[in-house]
Amino acid sequence: MSKTTSHDSDVSFIQALAELLRANDLTELRVKRDYAENDSLDVRVGRYTQPAPQQVISAAPAPVAAAPVAAAAPAATSGDDPASHPGAVTSPMVGTVYMAAEPGAAAFATVGKQISEGETLLIIEAMKTMNHIPAPRSGTIKRILVEDGAPVEFGAPLVIIE
Repeated sequence: MSKTTSHDSDVSFIQALAELLRANDLTELRVKRDYAENDSLDVRVGRYTQPAPQQVISAAPAPVAAAPVAAAAPAATSGDDPASHPGAVTSPMVGTVYMAAEPGAAAFATVGKQISEGETLLIIEAMKTMNHIPAPRSGTIKRILVEDGAPVEFGAPLVIIE
């Protein structure tokens, strides 16, 4: 009978963990309960979702941080949205931008560099995975709209290739 009671409390415990997961916007919780020598409960509660829309808000400062870089050319395009530029390469995911393969290494892309289709422009780290972002077309890099180590949102303009 005590085993049944234990299982009933386990269900309540797991439901409480799931609620804690939702309430704190967590993706995973893992807990181990030891009841007796050969009686324990090991629970892993997780959820896997696509990036939440609130990350769009957190990445909004990225263009502001990049404004000094863009300030050299916008005299003719002041007020234009870089994302609407026909040569804009946008982020395919939410993550952190890295301009080089490792700290201190040469940047993949620099303003004025000729780049070939498929050549790596930068890396976006998302969920501990380094994703190389390739150039969608050949051309010259006219503007770099993000800084090394900056957060980026899905669809945010990264570079402009003409």
